[in-house]
Amino acid sequence: MTGRLVYCMGPSGAGKDSLLDWLRQHLPASSPVHWARRTISRPATPGGEAHESVDDSTFAQLRDAHAFALHWDANDLHYGVRHSELEPLRRGDWVLVNGSRAYLPQALQQFPDLVAVHITASPDVLRQRLAARGRETAQQIEARVQRAVSFQLPPHTAAIEVRNDNALDDAGRALLHALQQLPGWPA
Repeated sequence: MTGRLVYCMGPSGAGKDSLLDWLRQHLPASSPVHWARRTISRPATPGGEAHESVDDSTFAQLRDAHAFALHWDANDLHYGVRHSELEPLRRGDWVLVNGSRAYLPQALQQFPDLVAVHITASPDVLRQRLAARGRETAQQIEARVQRAVSFQLPPHTAAIEVRNDNALDDAGRALLHALQQLPGWPA
């Protein structure tokens, strides 16, 4: 069996984290799919993503020491995936990474056969979800929506797009079905 990197990404408000949680709950426990744990420059929060929490200085030291196979900045935070989190690829397992749209070209340079999973929603749904969070101004929300609308996958990228506009179960089943259609998918 040949391992493959599944690089999940999407705009704020698309429900990416909820959809990935759904997928985690619906894959068989015995599935040889590894969920890469990220290192993030933010404190851990109860009920939030299980990540390695570090401060900005520690993140910079780790990055400068080449501790990360992948790393990017987004929304005033630093994100990294340690080399050890991608080690299951060498055993032939599949690895899922919660990534960034802006970093996809760099990830493709390192892993040209990765599968890009783009989780998105309609502009209206994105606006509604972002407004409900209450963290951004109307102008900031519109800027996020416009970035989402203008996003284009690099040419020749193996990709799955999942629109998460309605029930989470619907989007989850669509994502799981699309993954199961990939040659070599283990679950």
